[in-house]
Amino acid sequence: MRTEGDLIKINEWLLPLSWLYGIGVGIRNQLFELGVLEQRPFDIPVISVGNITVGGSGKTPHVEYLVRLLKDKVRVAVLSRGYKRKSRGYVLAKDNSDMRDIGDEPCQMKQKFKDIYVAVDKNRRNGIERLTSDPETNDVDVVLLDDAFQHRYVKPGINILLVDYHRLIIYDKLLPAGHLREPMKGKNRADIVIVTKCPKDLKPMEFRVLTKAMDLFPYQELFFTCVDYDTPQPVFQQEAPVLGTGSKKPLSVLSGKNVLLLTGIASPEQMKNDLRSKCRTIESLAFADHHLFKAKDAEKINRAFANLPSPKIMITTEKDATRLIKLNGLSEEVRANLFALPIKVKFLLEQEEKFKSKIISYVQKNSRNSILVKRKDDDKPKDGHHSGNRPGTISFRDN
Repeated sequence: MRTEGDLIKINEWLLPLSWLYGIGVGIRNQLFELGVLEQRPFDIPVISVGNITVGGSGKTPHVEYLVRLLKDKVRVAVLSRGYKRKSRGYVLAKDNSDMRDIGDEPCQMKQKFKDIYVAVDKNRRNGIERLTSDPETNDVDVVLLDDAFQHRYVKPGINILLVDYHRLIIYDKLLPAGHLREPMKGKNRADIVIVTKCPKDLKPMEFRVLTKAMDLFPYQELFFTCVDYDTPQPVFQQEAPVLGTGSKKPLSVLSGKNVLLLTGIASPEQMKNDLRSKCRTIESLAFADHHLFKAKDAEKINRAFANLPSPKIMITTEKDATRLIKLNGLSEEVRANLFALPIKVKFLLEQEEKFKSKIISYVQKNSRNSILVKRKDDDKPKDGHHSGNRPGTISFRDN
């Protein structure tokens, strides 16, 4: 079984460049600390989810967890940079927006959660201002910032730092020798630190060791999550004979099958390792993170799947599916056997209720919607009606 920090590789010969990079990042952070560069708070709950490393640490699944936690209680907006999109400036996602307009991860979230706002803007200040002032979105109650830990021009109410269990920052080095975007002391800005992608059987002793190693301040809280997989779903809805057209089946459908894992994410190793015990064999076809698939890639995918012995199935991520669905040239066999595997996060060591309570309490106390505060102790809702498709005003007593 893999252990914590096992995916870290340090290029020792690049350490002098890391030192120079660290000087630049340190100066920038110091300018924020001194107030030379201004951090702006907002009169609306803002929760930032991010990391201080290059590569995947599970940001999207954790943002989606927050969406599920809050969307039936308040009007939620997710604001992202929209990495590798073709558009510029502020864009509010529509139901028919695709990844070229807003990026693959925002597209994934808008497709899954139709009743929330999803917007992209490299300038997060401007993005929040637009969300809170534009007539079509000014009823927003809470903004979730996706991948904004380094975007210090916004001062979030809760700053959540994600740390990959297999790439712990305590063992890493600054770019370009390692994967750290800033020195490890940057973690001190976090209100909540979550060690992600942990083994599901994380022992209390490991919890204590990692807690000591992370060396957090008393004002910071540490949580641990693992990856949990949901039902595989066909990427091409009308062409899914393996699981039944447009159907949903449990993960056990992989049993006895040869799997081709097709990914364009930063860290596919964990996913491959998790699925290995669920199927007969597993092969990996990995592309770079956020890879924009082209015609030559379709040929490569077709060949790889054709060479896989039957019975077989192709699994990809939800993020990759938003790009693959636009790819021309995929064979009928691939289209009929390509399934996206949704990922959710699960809190370990019975920490979930504590995490939920912290998030909900913050939103409740800081909402500009006075009704949320006024009714927080109500035993009954006084008015269950609301206009349009806006979530009804609520009390948080059920959480």
